[in-house]
Amino acid sequence: MITVLTATYNRAYTLARLYESLERQTNKQFEWVVVDDGSTDNSKALLDGFQQTATFPMRVVEQRNSGKHVAINTGVALAGREWIFLVDSDDALPPDAIEMFLSDVKDSTRENSVGYCYRKADLAGNMVGNVITAPRLAEPVSPTEAAALYQGDLAYIFRREAMLKHPFPTFEGEKFVPELLIWNRLSDEGSIQYFDHKIIYLCEYLEDGYSANFAQNLRRNPRGFGVYYKHQIGREKSLTRKVKCLVRYVQCRVFGVLKGRKS
Repeated sequence: MITVLTATYNRAYTLARLYESLERQTNKQFEWVVVDDGSTDNSKALLDGFQQTATFPMRVVEQRNSGKHVAINTGVALAGREWIFLVDSDDALPPDAIEMFLSDVKDSTRENSVGYCYRKADLAGNMVGNVITAPRLAEPVSPTEAAALYQGDLAYIFRREAMLKHPFPTFEGEKFVPELLIWNRLSDEGSIQYFDHKIIYLCEYLEDGYSANFAQNLRRNPRGFGVYYKHQIGREKSLTRKVKCLVRYVQCRVFGVLKGRKS
């Protein structure tokens, strides 16, 4: 039913936590596909050891360091299950994560579901983002609106067939494209079911992660961010947000020119 897909780069010091959380799953009807994005630490030896002891199907593929978005494309192509659960190598899953998802899929009456969206918590169990207390009249229709509503990272599980139709774009010399670009495109394919209070994912924000280095990543990957902000202008509903995306897009164009001159 489900592939847990992990793109990793020099995360040998956190991979064991994720592996152990997968071993603790109350339902083992999943496979773990790991794409090693050119790690230079001892990730390979560690992953080889996990494959020897794993109580669930596990596959590891190595690629030249190209960025998380390329690693996701690689993993989706290799996945052998209907659903893709993207889990970062520095995070973990609560013991009932897989069981929760499979139960929700079984109970769903939707015929055009392209994805499921759950909440994340920190390693101490505190929910990330807004706690929704009042019933919502309608679900967000896109990940853009979900981001505005929840104000925190979300855990998405998408149908593999849809992800194959919408791979991340790649740009020579760049190693990052915002995930929301693709999540929005996937939402155009069908509905996403949102769960306000179900925590399916435990996360940790590291100092060398993308979230902590936004400005630097923007300068290094102007075309990847540029295509995102260009499309996002039309996605946003408020004028303020549209203007902010336009400003970011102009920044990306400027950074792209400057980067081209340096090369």
